[in-house]
This record gives sequence, C-alpha cells and structure tokens, in this order.
Amino acid sequence: MNSAKCDDHDYINFMIAAQRAFSCTEAARCQPTEDKAASHDAFTRLLTRQPPDTEALWRETQEMVDLDGGLLVLDDSTLDKPYAKRIDLVTRHWSGKHRKVVMGINLISMVWTDGEATIPCDFRVYDKPIGGKNKNEHFRDMLTRANERGFAPECVLFDSWYSSLQNLKLIRSYGWSWLTRLKSNRHVNPDGGGNVRVSAVEIGAEGRRVHLKGMGSSRCFGQSPRKGTCNTGLPMILRWL
Repeated sequence: MNSAKCDDHDYINFMIAAQRAFSCTEAARCQPTEDKAASHDAFTRLLTRQPPDTEALWRETQEMVDLDGGLLVLDDSTLDKPYAKRIDLVTRHWSGKHRKVVMGINLISMVWTDGEATIPCDFRVYDKPIGGKNKNEHFRDMLTRANERGFAPECVLFDSWYSSLQNLKLIRSYGWSWLTRLKSNRHVNPDGGGNVRVSAVEIGAEGRRVHLKGMGSSRCFGQSPRKGTCNTGLPMILRWL
C-alpha cells in the first residue's frame, strides 16, 4: 500500500494560510509542485480518514492567538452540493452565496482576529439528523470551549441567527461584550415607556441606549440595508455594554 501523500498538518497549515477558498482542490493547488505533490483526491481521502477533531486544530493555532484580546467571530457557511443525493452530511441549508436554501454541507466556525491575522480556533459540522444538535447548541458549545481555554476577547461577533436570549446570556455570563444584528421584530424599551419593535426606534449616528427585552441595557446602532440583501425593514446592530 502506498503511503499517504498528505497528513493532517498539511491540511491545517493550508487552512491557516487560506483566506478565501478552502476546497480540497485549492489545498492541492497550494502544495509544492514536485512530482509527488498531493492531489485533491489525497486531501479528500485524508478528510475521510480523519475524525473532526477540533483539539488538533487548537494545538496548531493556540500559539498564534492572544487570549486576552482580539475578537472572536462565529459564523456558519454552506458548501453547496446541488447534485448530491446520497452524500453524508448533505442536507438543506440557507446559502448566503445563492440567497436561497440549497443542498449542501454546513460548517459552523469560530475564528480569532486582531484585525490583521485571522486564526481558526474551533468548528462544528452541522448534522442534526445524526448529531442531534442544532446550530445554536453548537454555537454555545464553542463559546463554552473558548471560555475553558482562557479566552477573554474584547468582543464576540455573530449574525442575527445566533442572537437568541439564551446565547446572549451565556456570553454575558463570561463577562464578554458582543456585537450582532437584531431582527426587526425584536422588542426593546428605548425610553421607559414600554417595549416596541426595534425597527420602530429612532436611532442617531451615535447609537441609542435601550433595554433589550429579557436581556438588559444595551446600545443600538442603525445600519441601512445593503442593496440585494434579503433583510426586510431596517437591520439593527446591537452591542451589550
């Protein structure tokens, strides 16, 4: 049997260096050009052999992050597989690229950044039919692991999908600030007169302090919707202070 042409270190180093494309084809293209360079099939076989071990990733990247600063960014992405019918992990997911629900594999990632370097620290493959956990549960698992590893970020960034009270309260329990977009129907109390939809609140350029229902004092910032986005109403940015 021929020995493997790539190992987990080859793929981890590629993931650290890559900033845009993360496919096996791209991993093969980035390898040295000797005659025995690994092909994209070699990387595919590697990923099939290797369990999704986030500890291996953390061992490689922990020396590159500053636990007492920087930002933690959590988001999910979908690798669309439009012709896949019997491939493991392929289910229906929303795709930001296609602006619709597609068949694909969903990966939830956590990266650390100082504004220049972007270092992957944790990930989860979303596979609810088998794994049993939804995206928010994976989100909380990664935050819990980050806290256990000693992270004390300046802020945690994520989109509105993960802005549930349960998630926000977990972040607050760690003493971390967060920055996210709120859906337009979330309720806030801007002036002590009662809760209203956040989309109905007048917000100045400097933001406005409000009471987020079920959460507490926060600061809202307005953001105009980008052309071509699927958001309705006025997307809102909120940060707990």
